[in-house]
Amino acid sequence: MQTLRVLVVDDEMGMRTGVQRALRAFRMRLPDLDDEIAFDVTQADSGESALAAIAADRPDLLLLDHKLPGMSGLDVLERIGGEDGGILTIMITAYASLETAVTATKRGAYDFLAKPFTPEELRQAIRKAARHLMLQREALRLAEEKRQVRFQFISVLAHELKAPIGAIDGYLRIMRDKTAGDDPAVYDHMIDRCRIRLDGMRKLIFDLLDLTRIESGQKQRQFVPVDLAELAAASIETYTPEAQERSIALQLHAPAPVLIDADRNEAEIILNNLVSNAVKYNRDGGTVTVTLAADDEAASVAVRDTGIGMTAQETEKLFTDFVRIKNAKTKNILGSGLGLSTIRKLARLYGGDVRVQSTPDVGSTFTVTLRRHASPDIAIHDDATGHPALAAGD
Repeated sequence: MQTLRVLVVDDEMGMRTGVQRALRAFRMRLPDLDDEIAFDVTQADSGESALAAIAADRPDLLLLDHKLPGMSGLDVLERIGGEDGGILTIMITAYASLETAVTATKRGAYDFLAKPFTPEELRQAIRKAARHLMLQREALRLAEEKRQVRFQFISVLAHELKAPIGAIDGYLRIMRDKTAGDDPAVYDHMIDRCRIRLDGMRKLIFDLLDLTRIESGQKQRQFVPVDLAELAAASIETYTPEAQERSIALQLHAPAPVLIDADRNEAEIILNNLVSNAVKYNRDGGTVTVTLAADDEAASVAVRDTGIGMTAQETEKLFTDFVRIKNAKTKNILGSGLGLSTIRKLARLYGGDVRVQSTPDVGSTFTVTLRRHASPDIAIHDDATGHPALAAGD
């Protein structure tokens, strides 16, 4: 429960105490924010004392009489800066005129309450102002949070691009200046390394485009019957050349067919990321086993590798954008750090999830569950940080 501070400014003691009494036990719920609001009321009998009270302890809401001894309510409003000053003001007056209302509004007044008013009319005005104030603050908080997330995103992206750009630049300088000697094979090797770095950056760009399209809702999702066994076989075929270079065996255990209602491209992203990671983080001569299962409600895809594995502390960091496990075993493995985030977000779009079991130097098993008859309208779930984090590719 939050407490908003209310300052009532009126030269009539009865009015001030009446407001305090009406709001003493008043509580209101904000379903939008899942919160309850209480009110702490303080008093001031003049504009001058109101300004002193505001300077000492800035209120959230101001009930401000227009006619005051000394400086008027409009003068007070001008001094505090209206809404721009962070205080929401309700003008209370028995002498409201159109000119007064226009002037007060220009100076930042949020609402008006004509004297005399009932306790319920007061509470209704306070309810309206408090809801506006809290939603306004929540919008500002979310905007700041979004700014921070964007800053962090750009920082991580710049970091991910800095290394390959630097490597390519270094190779190009060597080739330009011919400082590596006259052996063409040396320069061919440098060209190959540049192409690998460029492929990594290209994949990162495509991953980010997928992230933007899916999270923004601009990606058109076309749900059709999809055979996961067929897609798994195609994914294994795609990564077979890479696996053969390192003598890694790829195996598929699946009933045929394993049908779900899905967007084919999204299902391919899940399977390709799982198989790609299993090959990438495996040991030479290892094995990747893809196992599919299904019942009436859900289908599961389990991909087991015999690779480098992870500790429990490392697995806790997975499934967040740009997170890659960095240690002596992974330092030469390229990736964007977006693949596992993709898998989790896409799995949740299908009413499922992903889990991992891993043992260092033994291997890892990633298991994705998907509802067989999911709706394309299922909302994206937030990740552990509370922020949507859909991405694509690793």
